[in-house]
This record gives sequence, C-alpha cells and structure tokens, in this order.
Amino acid sequence: MAWKVYILKCADNSLYCGTSNDIKSRISKHNAGKGAKYTKSRLPVKLVASGCELSKSDAFKLEYYIKQRPANRKIQALKNAEFSTLDTIKSELLAISKEITRLSTKLEKIVKRING
Repeated sequence: MAWKVYILKCADNSLYCGTSNDIKSRISKHNAGKGAKYTKSRLPVKLVASGCELSKSDAFKLEYYIKQRPANRKIQALKNAEFSTLDTIKSELLAISKEITRLSTKLEKIVKRING
C-alpha cells in the first residue's frame, strides 16, 4: 500500500505535517477533531502539499525530516524530496534498461550458437 506525506495549513496559519495511506480520509478526521492533538485546536485545516507515493517506512522518515525544517521550508523540503525520489527512480530505471540491453545481447549470442 502506498503512503504519502502531506502538509496542512491550520486556521492559525501554522503548518502540520503528517503521513497517511488515505489523505482524503485523514484530512476529514483532522477537521472532525479526531486527527492529531496539534490540529484539534487549530481547525479547520486545509491541504497545501502532498508528496509522491512511498513505502510506509520511507514516508515516516520523510515526515520526520520535514518536521525538523523551519515552517518556511517545510513545503519546499517535501517538493525537494519528491524530486529526489524521482531522480532515484530514473537512475534505477536506467540501470534496469542497461541490464536488459546486456541480457538481450547475451541471449542473441546464445541463440546464434544454438542455431549454428
């Protein structure tokens, strides 16, 4: 199941960072006063940013990282992490592509040997 990190803007203009595998439902819980203790006294909340899909572990690590940032840098930290994740995915896809090309060449040589 995919997880996302999200940032909410509270009624007092503060920011709250959280993690969920169902952001829409989680925001409803926050606005119903059943979310985090922090948001209960700062309702209503509004979604201002959410990141790409991550594993649960990676999402919690990113949430922790963002919470360590000053308020004026939280949203940018989420965006930067998203680009970093995309760069990692691109690098992994490139490596896979190279491996496929290598295996394809090897397979062609084997087929040529079999067919004489």
